[in-house]
Amino acid sequence: MDQGSLGILFRALAFAARRHRDQRRKDAVVSPYINHPIALADVLVNEGGITDETVLCAAILHDTIEDTDTTIDELAAEFGSRIADVVSEVSDDTSLPKVDRKRLQVEHAAGSSHEAKLVKLADKICNLRDILLSPPAHWPTSRKQEYFDWSADVLVGLRGTNPGLEAEVDRLLARRAELR
Repeated sequence: MDQGSLGILFRALAFAARRHRDQRRKDAVVSPYINHPIALADVLVNEGGITDETVLCAAILHDTIEDTDTTIDELAAEFGSRIADVVSEVSDDTSLPKVDRKRLQVEHAAGSSHEAKLVKLADKICNLRDILLSPPAHWPTSRKQEYFDWSADVLVGLRGTNPGLEAEVDRLLARRAELR
């Protein structure tokens, strides 16, 4: 990566860290939320071979619209319209009921941009790993299994994006029997 790409990547990281500073994950150890977007970028670079700054910045910023008071216009002003567009593509409309948000993710997966599909694949990998290794304490096995089933449905629309990342999602989904 050149200096400009590194600069925008670290600006995205600092922005996400500020926005998520008071948030924690739902995992058993209630880890700092910023660990999640960092994990997505790590998966994309080190497992998917992705070095595209738009994808990596969008991965780091992917939950800022859903989980903070960040707006799409703010992201566009700070990081450009392309990064903001990818973040928008992977963001749920939190005004909708959860069941509708999940349905829309399945319906929209295939029509998403290549960049958004990469972010979504990394997000699924990280979330599935978290559920297997350190699930939310209050989630019964049935809820974990539902997440796995829904992730498999989303994956159908993401096929053909990155064989390595797709294989990792498949490997994680095959571990469904380990859920307790």
